[in-house]
Order: sequence, then C-alpha cells, then structure tokens
Amino acid sequence: MNPALASLPDRLGGAPDGKRSLRLWLRLLTCATTIEQTIAQRLRDEFGSTLPRFDMLSALDRAGDAGLTMGEVSRMLMVSNGNVTGLAQRLKADGLIEHLPGADRRVQRVRLTAEGDARFAAMARAHERWIEALFADLTAAEADDLTRLLERTKRSLHATTPEELGTRS
Repeated sequence: MNPALASLPDRLGGAPDGKRSLRLWLRLLTCATTIEQTIAQRLRDEFGSTLPRFDMLSALDRAGDAGLTMGEVSRMLMVSNGNVTGLAQRLKADGLIEHLPGADRRVQRVRLTAEGDARFAAMARAHERWIEALFADLTAAEADDLTRLLERTKRSLHATTPEELGTRS
C-alpha cells in the first residue's frame, strides 16, 4: 500500500491498492458534499436562500439582459423543466426575475430584475469569500495541481462510455 495512504482512516475494511479508484471516488464525494452542505447552510443563514436559487440567479447573471429560456436554464442546472418552472415562479414572486415578452408564448425567457441583480451580486461576493475560506489551507501550487488533476479526471470521465464501464444504458 502507498505509505501516504497508510495514515488515512480506513473505511474500506483494509482495501488493497486495487480499490484505489473507489477510495478516490469516496474522497471526492465527501469533499464535494461537505462543500455543498456548507455553502447551502451559509446561503440559508445569511440570505434566506437556497443553493438552487443561487444557481439559477447565477445562470441568469451570466446571461445578461438577453436572459435565458426555461429550457436553457434547465440544461445549465442539469435539472428538469418542472424544477426550473417552480423555481422561476418563486423567484418572480420575490421580484428577483422577470419574464421577457417573446414571439412564441410556449418559450418563456427570464432575466434578472434590478433587485435580482443587486441581490445576486451580494450573494456572489459572499459565496466567493466562503469558497476562498474553504480552500485556504491549500497553497497556490496545491490548488493549481488539484485543479489540473480534476480537469484531467473530468476529461477521462467524459471519454468513458457506458460500454467501457461494463453497463448497458
């Protein structure tokens, strides 16, 4: 076993190096879940908001005045159209987004209102501070290395097909 891994708590029951990928996946999952839960709690505590609301406001902020269709938001957030519709209704009721008139009534476009823009800007500044604090123990070189390795992992994941995984879709 790798000496560096020997000091890590073993939750895989003495898994040999052959379980390295499983161990890595569990570490990634633990880190991602911890970050997500921390950010979600801070959004609730400081802004009375949720992570999905923040994500939708962020997508609309990036889109600018042209806004996005509900389908575009759905694809960007990787959630169903129904989830986006409900979220949009609540954000509109809160005065944070508005519907844009369009030629096709079946296609709804939304964008941030001035109030939504200001509210999101405050949330985004806080979000950036929180993320910086969560990664503060990493040196710049470590953060760069981790980013590079995760990008390589992402490319590998996208290159893997269901057939290569031994599953059927």
